[in-house]
Amino acid sequence: MITEIGIVAGEIWHYLDQHGEVLLSDLFKGIDKPHDNVLMSLGWLAREGHVIVVQIENGYKISLRK
Repeated sequence: MITEIGIVAGEIWHYLDQHGEVLLSDLFKGIDKPHDNVLMSLGWLAREGHVIVVQIENGYKISLRK
């Protein structure tokens, strides 16, 4: 499972690099993986300081840390 989380984390990083700041709902659409895997990978990236997660009124905005 750790390997899959790492692979999905890489896909998220590349997606954010190409698209900039996105809504979490758009990230789910752009990354064709199970929601649980996307969330675990996003948590990993956030914990490592690679992404910024901001809560907004209707969800979350995700972006790469510059």
